[in-house]
Amino acid sequence: MTAAPPLLPAPGPGPEGLLSPGVAPGTSRGEAPRLGSFLARAAAATAVLTVLGAVLGLVRDQAIARYFGASDASDAFLIAWTVPEMAATLLIEDGMALLLVPAFSLALTRRAAAGEAPGSDPVRDLVATTLPRLFLLLAGGAALLIAGAPWVVGVLAPGLADPRLAVDCTRLTSVTVLTFGITGYFSAALRAHRSFLPPAGVYVAYNLGIIGMTLALHAVWGVRAAAVGVAVGSVLMILTQLPMFLRLVPLARPRLPRFGRPGRRAARTAPPLGFAVLAPVVLFVVSRQSQVLVERFLASTLPAGAISHLNYAQKVAQMPMVLSLMICTVTFPVVAQAMAAGDREKARLRVERDLGLAGTVVLLGTAVVLGYAPQIIEVLFQRGAFDAADTASTAQVMRVYALGLLGHCLVGALSRPFFSSGRPTWFPAFAMGTGLLVTMGAGYALTYRFGVDGIATANAIGISTTALLLLMGLGTRVVPIRTRAVAISLGRLTGASLVAGVAGWACAPLAPDPVLSLAAGCLLVPSAFFLTGLALRSPEVVSLLALTRRRFLDGR
Repeated sequence: MTAAPPLLPAPGPGPEGLLSPGVAPGTSRGEAPRLGSFLARAAAATAVLTVLGAVLGLVRDQAIARYFGASDASDAFLIAWTVPEMAATLLIEDGMALLLVPAFSLALTRRAAAGEAPGSDPVRDLVATTLPRLFLLLAGGAALLIAGAPWVVGVLAPGLADPRLAVDCTRLTSVTVLTFGITGYFSAALRAHRSFLPPAGVYVAYNLGIIGMTLALHAVWGVRAAAVGVAVGSVLMILTQLPMFLRLVPLARPRLPRFGRPGRRAARTAPPLGFAVLAPVVLFVVSRQSQVLVERFLASTLPAGAISHLNYAQKVAQMPMVLSLMICTVTFPVVAQAMAAGDREKARLRVERDLGLAGTVVLLGTAVVLGYAPQIIEVLFQRGAFDAADTASTAQVMRVYALGLLGHCLVGALSRPFFSSGRPTWFPAFAMGTGLLVTMGAGYALTYRFGVDGIATANAIGISTTALLLLMGLGTRVVPIRTRAVAISLGRLTGASLVAGVAGWACAPLAPDPVLSLAAGCLLVPSAFFLTGLALRSPEVVSLLALTRRRFLDGR
């Protein structure tokens, strides 16, 4: 079999060997290493804060599992948790970033082109025309959710015997519609300015707020304490970014001419963010997050605890996907600015390398989840009200979820280039809507017979359908990536992941202690993954191993 063209560059002497976006035509070669080194440092720092936030997220889930187990109370909180989950996806992780990172990138490009010429600042104009309106819109949305909480719970979980606790928690978490929106706005602006640390630290602050409130108030307010923590943590997210936002983003109003209507110059210089650009992004993000709504709707008809098993399994299983997408988060402004400047070749190189790197990370994590799901859940959650039966059910669901991790990663990675140009595009929404229909159909067909495992299977099938459509459509519509080379490379990484996962699954029971079993798995699974990838001539594995070898020799 002929080896596919490598998606990673040949390893160089520094971090730019993995993360440099390539040298665009007309760009001096001295620029690429500097940018690559910066991106490597930004990715490393983002990784540290992402891992810390994920660890605190596990501590948060452990606290909830310890005090409330998998019960009616935890189910009520998780139904209310749907609001911040949807808000986070729409307003922080995807929607706001997909809209505003390209907009701020374009504004920065226009500012650089204008140089020192007198006139309005496009960045300041963008803030002046969008932030006040966004605040009012989000505040109104939060108020509507608080008032309509009983209706929301009735739609999300019609099978609940007593919805009152879920309604109370939903009212408390509804404030995140406002706070997450402001957080997402700050994050997009800072990332476009290539300031990545404050945005990466928001989930650290968020989870600290939830953990603190849960530990302090669970004996008094029960699971409502966790809902209060969601509100408190969301305010801390804003405060984490506010100082850097005020430092980098100009907020002072420009002097207006003596005659003329205020805001007319801003309308000419600020990048457009009208309904035609907004609607496709919102529809895509809502369709993506609606997979969770479908899952909880179906699980509400199953015995108590089913929603909790799905939640714990999904949160842990998706950690590799979150870590893999930090690469795309750091490089998204590079793609957006390349598209704004019309440099499609630079965007293509960056997107292909991102897909290879993200696929490597998520498929290695998938192998660990497949091999050691019971041990992971036992170590993380089996204590207090969370018993061995909960561990077995959650681990089984987590293994099924793992089958869709590559699809989740690809959807997150591929959607960014579609929206990087700032022009309206409906194809991602079409692809995600198709995947959602597949999830709904498969869910209704499988849930009655297979329970929560059927729901997780439907999730994996639906998201993989969306990923396939996005991969096929990106090269012909936005960035001319080498689709066949990308598919072959990801196929080889998938083969390595399956071999490593089966090896872990076979060896995990040999050590009766779950901690020792996991420790052995942290050596076994990566070894099997990289050796198999090397045997399959995976370009990413070959490049990573070559880079590691060169670093080792240089260190000597």
